[in-house]
Amino acid sequence: MSPAFLTLAILTVTATFFVWGKIRSDIVALCSLLALVLLEILTPNEALAGFSNSVVIMMVGLFIVGGAIFQTGLAKSISLRLLKLAGTSKIKLFLLVILVTVFFGSFVSNTGTVALLLPIVVSMATEAGTSSRRLLMPMAYASSMGGMMTLIGTPPNLIINDALIEAGYNGLSFFSFLPIGLIVTAIGLLYLYPMSKILTRKKDKYSKKSLVKSPVELSKEYQIADNLFRIKVSPKSNVVNKKLFELNITKNYNLSILVVRRKEHQNSSFFKPVMSQRNSRLVSADTQLLPDDLLYVLGSFEDAERFVTEKNLEFLDKTVSEMGQRPEFSGNIKFDEIGIAEVVVMSNSKLTNKLVKESNFRTNYNVNILGIKRRNDYLIHNVKDEKIYSGDALLVQGSWQDIDHLNQDEPDVVVVGQPLVEASKVPLTKKAPIAAIIMIAMVIALVINIIPPVIAVMLAAVVMILSGCFRNVEAAYKTINWESVVLFAAMIPMATAMEKTGASQMISGGIVNGLDSYGPYAVMGGIYLATSILTMFISNTATAVLFAPIAMQSALSMGLSPYPFLFAVTVAASMCFASPFATPPNVLVMSAGRYTFMDYVKMGLPLQIIYLIIMVFFIPLIFPF
Repeated sequence: MSPAFLTLAILTVTATFFVWGKIRSDIVALCSLLALVLLEILTPNEALAGFSNSVVIMMVGLFIVGGAIFQTGLAKSISLRLLKLAGTSKIKLFLLVILVTVFFGSFVSNTGTVALLLPIVVSMATEAGTSSRRLLMPMAYASSMGGMMTLIGTPPNLIINDALIEAGYNGLSFFSFLPIGLIVTAIGLLYLYPMSKILTRKKDKYSKKSLVKSPVELSKEYQIADNLFRIKVSPKSNVVNKKLFELNITKNYNLSILVVRRKEHQNSSFFKPVMSQRNSRLVSADTQLLPDDLLYVLGSFEDAERFVTEKNLEFLDKTVSEMGQRPEFSGNIKFDEIGIAEVVVMSNSKLTNKLVKESNFRTNYNVNILGIKRRNDYLIHNVKDEKIYSGDALLVQGSWQDIDHLNQDEPDVVVVGQPLVEASKVPLTKKAPIAAIIMIAMVIALVINIIPPVIAVMLAAVVMILSGCFRNVEAAYKTINWESVVLFAAMIPMATAMEKTGASQMISGGIVNGLDSYGPYAVMGGIYLATSILTMFISNTATAVLFAPIAMQSALSMGLSPYPFLFAVTVAASMCFASPFATPPNVLVMSAGRYTFMDYVKMGLPLQIIYLIIMVFFIPLIFPF
């Protein structure tokens, strides 16, 4: 069997497994890649070239940038503002997502557009109470539609422009594509909204709520906000310059100091948590109090009032409760600083019948016991003098890392849920402005092209990590969806194999030569169809590179203008929606939307056919033969 037929056979088997869907798509793609090497169609260097491709590297960086936008709460903040425009209408929400994506896709690469908007759209769907599956795939399609608005919108546009210039024809202007872009967007809107219903699964509508309580839910259940007070250290207070172990606040006042916040410098208006010199804890016995420090204190109002009065302090919160007697904590608890979790005491635990103050939780694990849930009762006052019994649920507070260590090192208790996973869900809101600045700078760099796009994206990703938009580097790496990255990287060499063996020329040449006698519309339709089919299995950029010279030669052999034929190539390559790896945006949303290969076929194939029928007749009206 010739190399060309072997390549087509591997491509057919690969497509069959993608449609079958029983094996992960990235594993199927890797097996396809290995088959090309073992059959000596590609060399190892050619087969692995996809993993060094700039688009693949850029995808990795964009996952990190998108993760930072989500982790800092920037995505939620932007989504809430956009939701005000949509109101409660799901149609308005859908239109808003599509039109915003088309606009950005007109000037920024469709890959960058989707990576930036993906966390925002997921957040919008959550806030609006709708399934993100219904929005993400249409958003990926809309980014490609936006790419048809301008010359720089998508790589195939630039490829046909270069082909025209090299052949001695006038190049295309920045908005030459606009009429076609408007048509494909209008068709897409009319098609996508009703058809997107097929993407919503029943289990998305009626999914079970997680049994693990979030920090916010725990704080409400144990009434932390009702018993949390912000106290300011007056310069005249007798606690100034004293360490917490000297004050013995827990013993003398039955209060727990959760966080001490301090100005970075005298003229600053921003407070940051005071970190212990040992073990990087938020608060420890050696923490020294300074004038104007803010203390987050947990306990009863009576004990807090006695502490404030005796130590010449002041309550920071001015609003009072309905009783008119006590200040109310009006700020949001920042769970990026205050880690809390619930732990259950085992039946054979050595802690059974011990007092909380004898448990040594603070000494051994750097965590405080804030409350006890015993059956239906919640004990939150004078907790240090309470006994611990088997089956008790203890509410503990400390850094998320210390709570996780407790989970790993203490056999007598079981931590409910995964602390570090819960920590990853808590937004680092104070870093949102930094993330916004980095994101805007990246978009500007992509638009004006002052540095290569892949460098702009990687630079943004590294700065996001270094500026603290993630808790640690591991958290940044966890935002990368390696299935999508490997899938795209493993399928890129397929284009090399098809070009090297002559398989792509055999397919395209056969279609064009067979339709030559039926006139220009038939030839252009054949080029469009062949480009569209091939783009389902290799990237749209590679397809445009293959078919641009074929379209040019076909037009010249018939004595016709090459413009409509080349536009057919770029539209067919860009408007390929029936495959996840035809374009990077399709891959980017695959994991987040939990889509299968067949989801793309069901949603995208009819739209591709509609575009084929309409564009074959519409393109020659704008660019005559």
